[in-house]
Amino acid sequence: MTIKTLLVANRGEIARRIFRTAKSMGITCIAVYTDTDSNEPFVREADKAIRLSTNYLDQKEIIDAASRTGSDAIHPGYGFLSENASFAKAVTEEGIIWIGPSSEAIESMGDKITAKKIAQEADVPTLPSSNDLDDSSSIGFPLLVKAAAGGGGKGMRVVASENDLSEAITTAQREAKNAFGDERVFLERYIPKSRHIEVQILGDSQGNLLHLGERECSIQRRHQKIIEEAPSSAINEDQRKLITDAALRIGKSLAYQSAGTVEFLLDDKTGDFFFLEVNTRLQVEHPVTEAITGVDLVREQLKISSGQAISFTQESLSSKGHAVEARLYAEDPSKDFLPATGEILAFSPSEEPDVRWDSGVEKNSFVSVEFDPMLAKVISHGEDRTEATLNLARALEKLHLAGVTTNRHFLVSTLRHENFLKGETTTDFIEDNSPEPTLQLTKVEIERAAISVALWMQSKNRKNATVLTSIPSGWRNGRLPAQEVSLLHSGEKITVSYKTKRDGSFIFNNGSTAKIYHCSTEHIEAEIDGERMASLITEGQENIHLQIDQGTFSFGTLPRFEPPILQIAEGSLIAPMPGVVLEIKVSSGDTVSAGDTLLTLEAMKMEHHVKAPYEGTVVEILVSENQQLDNGVPLLVINPIDENKKGNNG
Repeated sequence: MTIKTLLVANRGEIARRIFRTAKSMGITCIAVYTDTDSNEPFVREADKAIRLSTNYLDQKEIIDAASRTGSDAIHPGYGFLSENASFAKAVTEEGIIWIGPSSEAIESMGDKITAKKIAQEADVPTLPSSNDLDDSSSIGFPLLVKAAAGGGGKGMRVVASENDLSEAITTAQREAKNAFGDERVFLERYIPKSRHIEVQILGDSQGNLLHLGERECSIQRRHQKIIEEAPSSAINEDQRKLITDAALRIGKSLAYQSAGTVEFLLDDKTGDFFFLEVNTRLQVEHPVTEAITGVDLVREQLKISSGQAISFTQESLSSKGHAVEARLYAEDPSKDFLPATGEILAFSPSEEPDVRWDSGVEKNSFVSVEFDPMLAKVISHGEDRTEATLNLARALEKLHLAGVTTNRHFLVSTLRHENFLKGETTTDFIEDNSPEPTLQLTKVEIERAAISVALWMQSKNRKNATVLTSIPSGWRNGRLPAQEVSLLHSGEKITVSYKTKRDGSFIFNNGSTAKIYHCSTEHIEAEIDGERMASLITEGQENIHLQIDQGTFSFGTLPRFEPPILQIAEGSLIAPMPGVVLEIKVSSGDTVSAGDTLLTLEAMKMEHHVKAPYEGTVVEILVSENQQLDNGVPLLVINPIDENKKGNNG
């Protein structure tokens, strides 16, 4: 079975990742895309792209696209249909090669309840759980409400007490049905101080089954991984042998073929480990395993599905150094990681340090509410964990990225955190250590950044001038006031005043001096107070984004004539993110207490509960169920019982 043409039933960075390996093997690559993605990089990079009239979950249309293009095989990537047993079966029944394990293996592992039973039969320890949603007493609190199907943190809620259980079950069921088409959930013991350890396995049709070591994926928010590494810094060789042997026992019981991941939870206090699930697909974090082993997992998948044996043995496999991966998301860490949307105005990774960028976006890409908000995976490989970690942090800082709010600085502050560098990376790391969510500069640093922007703006204005083009910026034949540039930062107006000296240099109102060495539409190199700096710069409609040493720093630009302020009713609660109103739980006239859920919004298949910030009376409801909202839209108005608490709330 030779694969000459491959259709990738996925999008974004994973489609580009699969194309990269397949093309290196001489395989023709076919993309499928929707109207939303018509201008995205993966569509242009395919040898041929087929438009889907529906969506990425339309099994029939994807199989038709494969038949239409003469594709020998379909690679599902991850997410979407990658763990859909009926899709895998339909593909093979059409005589098309399925890049993945058998539909039977997918079906048995796709149901976490069934997977637990298989693990127990393979003598692998599992966490206490119950399918009876009224049986919380046998589990105890805190516990986890968990979707029986799917993954990625969807359909999952930690519950601290009986009072919160009912709402958590309802939310988890709804998320699970929306994301996986299966609303079943179960209860499972929750271990707060734990580590997420997973083992990469490979199996072929020749009966070979082996592991490629473990990864640690404990740094999570909303139960979704954001930083992964290989190997784990937390387990010793004895534990590694126990966990990898357990993973192979499960793989053997499934007669597993292709790449898969067996996931475990490690109790950080006792060292005991428990089976969680098997992901019957390629994982987002597979590059860290590739980095330390030198194995291309996509290449192995393609060879295995062609009937070939794994290209190495367990004995010949070796591991070198340490690798760390960070997931760059369009989201706002200062607002509980709510997803963000918008056009990417700049996306320019630096050439150094030398790291791997697996990205699905580029300049002018648009991040919508339809898909997962991950922009890129960034992977660093070093001789040791510290080197790999610091290189990754530096690469993220040097990325010039503008136009959409991201978790970039949150990742950097996590990677540079003393406890992360010490390997204290349990699943509650974020709650315990509170990494800095956004980039914070000192007053001096903000002033210097504002000066750089002012220099760039005056240079741009002179280049665009249509009269007196030979006259230097700010030239006067009399003693007139200095030139001024007004910028906004965190709602505060920053005024930069400067005069041009005869030698072409500048002096500013704060006493700083500056000289421009080079300036273009997207770059400035200047010396400010004796310190030379070269920066990329991007101008949006209302903002200017400057690359500084710590990342990309943004200023708002003020119009010449400021528009009247939009009036929002006092006591309004506003939408914290773009999304759809799923459920309104209150009516006009209702009295609510602080913390009561007022309505539920959904974006990117995740739910957000808008809660009452204080005790009060619902005066007016301004939205309706199923309504699509933009960020900042007023939702409802509450008249607080305590008059001192009036004001707008997000």
